[in-house]
Amino acid sequence: MVKKVQLKQDRNIRLLMVEDNPADARLVQEMLADSANSRKIELTRTGRLKEALELLHNSSFDVLLIDLGLPDSQGLDTLYQIQTAKPSLPVVVLSGHDDEQLALEAVQAGAQDYLVKGQGDGNLLTRALYYAIERKRSEERLAYLAQYDPLTDLPNRALFRERLTRALKLAMRRREPAALIFLDLDHFMDINDTLGHDAGDELLLNVAARLKNCIRAEDTIARLGGDEFTIILGRIIHKEEAATVAEKIIDVMSRPFSLNNNEVFVTASLGIATYPACGGNPETLIKNADTALYSAKAQGRSNYQFYEAEMNVAVSERMVMINDLRHAVQRGEFLLYYQPKLCAKRNEVIGMEALLRWNHPVSGIVLPTQFIPLLEETGLIIAVGKWVLRVACEQNQAWISAGLPPLPISVNISARQFHQKHLVSTVADILNATGLDPRYLELEITESVLLENADNACETLRELHDLGVQLAIDDFGTGYSSLNYLKQFTIHTLKLDRTFIEDIGTNANDAAIVEAVIGLGHSLRLKVVAEGVETEKQLNYLRDRGCDEVQGFYFSCPVPPAEYERWYLNQAQLPRNLFAQQLLRN
Repeated sequence: MVKKVQLKQDRNIRLLMVEDNPADARLVQEMLADSANSRKIELTRTGRLKEALELLHNSSFDVLLIDLGLPDSQGLDTLYQIQTAKPSLPVVVLSGHDDEQLALEAVQAGAQDYLVKGQGDGNLLTRALYYAIERKRSEERLAYLAQYDPLTDLPNRALFRERLTRALKLAMRRREPAALIFLDLDHFMDINDTLGHDAGDELLLNVAARLKNCIRAEDTIARLGGDEFTIILGRIIHKEEAATVAEKIIDVMSRPFSLNNNEVFVTASLGIATYPACGGNPETLIKNADTALYSAKAQGRSNYQFYEAEMNVAVSERMVMINDLRHAVQRGEFLLYYQPKLCAKRNEVIGMEALLRWNHPVSGIVLPTQFIPLLEETGLIIAVGKWVLRVACEQNQAWISAGLPPLPISVNISARQFHQKHLVSTVADILNATGLDPRYLELEITESVLLENADNACETLRELHDLGVQLAIDDFGTGYSSLNYLKQFTIHTLKLDRTFIEDIGTNANDAAIVEAVIGLGHSLRLKVVAEGVETEKQLNYLRDRGCDEVQGFYFSCPVPPAEYERWYLNQAQLPRNLFAQQLLRN
């Protein structure tokens, strides 16, 4: 790495002059003595290049003043030898030849200036020396910026490519494996959205520091931009060594980060490609490591995946779907379906949940599990989430205006949405625009989202509560629940995840969790809702344990607005568990 050193303004400049002619050397000394800054220059003189190289090896100088015609070296070769020995040293040529071509070639060879003996005074010479130092410093800074990331001091994309090319050539020569790891932080944009870009930069610095502790000195970590990092591992024997590094990284990344006095949890996904199995050149290895990274994200994040040829098909399909999603936003291909929520005791409808569907022009209705993660990753979730909120509020207000009993409608808020600074004002604007009473809107947020930055989450929940909307924690029990924070959250409802309901009658652990959550919720004066109810046995179990509300296919699958209206109007006369069958017959 280029060492960034600032020259103190009050320190003397250490000048090495290489001049074999005593008369010329004496003239230079007199010129420097006559200059305004003469007392700030410490002069050391030698008459031969060999002696100069020895001095440069043993001592430190700020600038070199040299004649290209020396007893032991002539012309530009003199300059080349200096550049080889001390490439960071600023050089001013003081020549007896007033030759523009030679001057140009000297500068092209690395000199900062070219002066002609007998032309100019001491002030000109002193100024040239100062300018040479500043010019060299600027050149080094530009060279540094061209190769290193200014935030983390890690190699940037350009230097990473050089290092990877060099590592593969060495691996080829030694006939040894090498590995390339691509790393991406999970939900990094949430940090920027919530705590600001300064906190995001601080996080990247901390991540870089942790990564350095996971590799050997001869390995390379680079930052390609944003939250993308790469690691080049040379001289490995088996690919399991790369897996060991990946596991170490996932472990250190799982520990909390402290940002602006906030405890923040950030995980990482990693993709690994090995040489020569996954590619014999930098381009192929980069492509395949990136493909493996996408696979790691698709596997649920916070994991690593080795590249396999089959991944190319999945990545290709994924890119097609992302492209289709962008068109879906523009073409209005999204729909809202509605699923009723019922009182567990009375089987009466007490609300509904709005659920997003994608009407793909070729594939038909696509379920959210297939495209919501991609909306999150691409950032499209912000626009789509706002659309969902507005349409759900419009639909509920339309039902109320048509004479249906006013009931709350639940809308899921994604992680990216929740961490947006303007979430509260967005909700308020939509309520005002649609005319929906805030008490008939319930926002569902997953507990993992709330715990990512609990202090900020508490504030956002308080502001939403002040608007008058209802608040629910979705998928409760599936994440890292914190009872300490739960009592601080301004919420109204806990939603039991469907995974606990599925085997409630046969799995003692699921039953114990359900009973514990119901008891916990009631002790905190919260409603408890069970989703995923599909059988009468499950309903009876939940009713007997005091669960407040239920929803699931036993009553109704999510349906379009018109079908929901038909079901709602007829539900008093229809057996609840026959509705799905009736839809199939119709």
